[in-house]
Amino acid sequence: QVHLVESGGGLVQPGGSLRLSCAPSESILAINVYGWYRQAPGQQRELVAIAAYGGAADYGDSVKGRFTISRDNAKNMVFLQMNSLKPEDTAVYYCNLEIKVRTDWGTSSFSSWGQGTQVTVSS
Repeated sequence: QVHLVESGGGLVQPGGSLRLSCAPSESILAINVYGWYRQAPGQQRELVAIAAYGGAADYGDSVKGRFTISRDNAKNMVFLQMNSLKPEDTAVYYCNLEIKVRTDWGTSSFSSWGQGTQVTVSS
């Protein structure tokens, strides 16, 4: 099973920016679909942004115009650039990738989640 390693969370003041990163823990063939989700205390996990290879990104209504999802194909990394952060953006952020790996019998695709990174927006 391929694990995802997230980084970039932390404490930021309202109006500030953060950039989250997510990368597989070992070599993979491709990332088919990539997304970011978040979960605030006492709330359900919600979609922040999602995109498929070669397709347009889709964003949750609360982050449109402020967050941008992107990827580095050469490094098989995905990012979430978060600007104009608000206190209500405070949550644990999770990356989710549908990745393609080589197996003994060919290839296989499956979904994998990161461990989560805390983002806190507070003055």
